Amino acid sequence: MQAKALLGMDLPIIQAPMAGVQGSALALAVSNAGGLGSLPCATLSPKQIKTELSQLQANTAKPYNVNFFCHQPPLIDEAKQQAWLQVLAPYYAEFGVDLAQVPTGAGRVPFDQTALAILQQCRPPVVSFHFGLPSQALLQPIRAWGAKILSSATTVAEARWLEAQGVDAIIAQGLEAGGHRGMFLTEDLSTQIGSLALIRQLVKTVKIPVIAAGGIADAQGVKAVLELGAIAAQIGTAYLLCPEATTSALHRQALSSEVAQHTALTNLFTGRPARGIVNRFMRELGAINPQAPAFPLATNSVLPLRAKAEALGLNDFSALWAGQNVQGCKAIGAAELTKELVAFN
Repeated sequence: MQAKALLGMDLPIIQAPMAGVQGSALALAVSNAGGLGSLPCATLSPKQIKTELSQLQANTAKPYNVNFFCHQPPLIDEAKQQAWLQVLAPYYAEFGVDLAQVPTGAGRVPFDQTALAILQQCRPPVVSFHFGLPSQALLQPIRAWGAKILSSATTVAEARWLEAQGVDAIIAQGLEAGGHRGMFLTEDLSTQIGSLALIRQLVKTVKIPVIAAGGIADAQGVKAVLELGAIAAQIGTAYLLCPEATTSALHRQALSSEVAQHTALTNLFTGRPARGIVNRFMRELGAINPQAPAFPLATNSVLPLRAKAEALGLNDFSALWAGQNVQGCKAIGAAELTKELVAFN
């Protein structure tokens, strides 16, 4: 099955949903150019989700994707949380952050009945998930209005599980990909493999379509994954410099410099492994630190440091999400970039 037949877009390009660095503007530009634009909803409030979806509905007749996290909310370990704050205490002192004013709580909720009720009002054509899937009770209404359901797999085992749950296509997220790993059956990072190895294995293993993600930054990369059997390429990092993205000035500066050549998986910013450009925080505490609270509890403890550092023009505590291949990043319109990504004939 081809991408157009399954998802409705004209070009085999899916813009990866990138929470924190985009809104509906980027998704609209990609969808209207013939790809499948994606709206990341994981960090949005219900009101923000409604606003962004209204923008999509009002400004395109093309298909688009809405994306949600579906993680299991962790139990709060107060002792671990306090121990983590003590690890960060020297940084708080350096930047004048009052420990008593550091926000607490998760800050992110998984896909739930509230989000479903919002979607039922506008019935988006594609809904995707990260970290597995929500319950069948939440999925069934989505299927009922005819939406296609996608989710990420980082291993063959995860792909088999998703296929058994009835998803319409699997996003094969290779180790090169920027942002959060979609892993959900294990926390063992040694199970994570590169895109080319993963795509080929999934194409041979599952009977449903496979979408390639991770390290794809230009037309040659898109052509390669299509030849491996993927029906489309999901691309995120390459869009980060587009004017429609809300990528911060410091993040854009990092992406355009030599520091972007060094990325690593880190749990420091949220509590869950995610790939970003290595900065001071990652170097000094270790990119993967066992003391970091579980996802997403680590998030709020870093926010005051990020705000203080960024006010001084420093990215020391910023989550500079990026994949291993930043060569496709261009400060051009997202529509133009989308068309460039399929200029391989």
